[in-house]
Amino acid sequence: MTAPSTPRRPVTVRVFTQRFSATPRGARLARHLALDQMHTWGVPHGTDASDTAAVIVAELAANAVTHGRVPGRDFELRLSLVTGSVRVEVSDTRDGTRPPGPGAVPPAAPLDEHGRGLVLVEALAARWEVLDREPPGKTVRAEIDLPGRSALTGRADGR
Repeated sequence: MTAPSTPRRPVTVRVFTQRFSATPRGARLARHLALDQMHTWGVPHGTDASDTAAVIVAELAANAVTHGRVPGRDFELRLSLVTGSVRVEVSDTRDGTRPPGPGAVPPAAPLDEHGRGLVLVEALAARWEVLDREPPGKTVRAEIDLPGRSALTGRADGR
């Protein structure tokens, strides 16, 4: 005799991790896959949270490709659905100087062609930080708040 089966809830992945080539094409792919993953988690394309994530992932991936590139090494994107927010982490493998952290990002001069990426991250992210990474490198972590969302269910109604 077998025990009666109990209904199981479907397993839902709340973490997405992918490595990308440290090229402009890799950075674009990271942004596209991040938005697709967020849509899968119930954060539709075109919403404020999705648009914010698009800018943050694009800027952090571009920084990893431009400033964190080490020939032959990839950068990594990690998205996590955490309580009330989406956490975006972009890691590269370049040692050396770390980018400025929250509150220390200098504004770009009006005619500068570069230097606005972390200014945008600081303006758009609810929280962000720069972390050392083992093995070599660094991670920039940013969180985007999802008002009215429960990370336990991924649904706005909490069911």
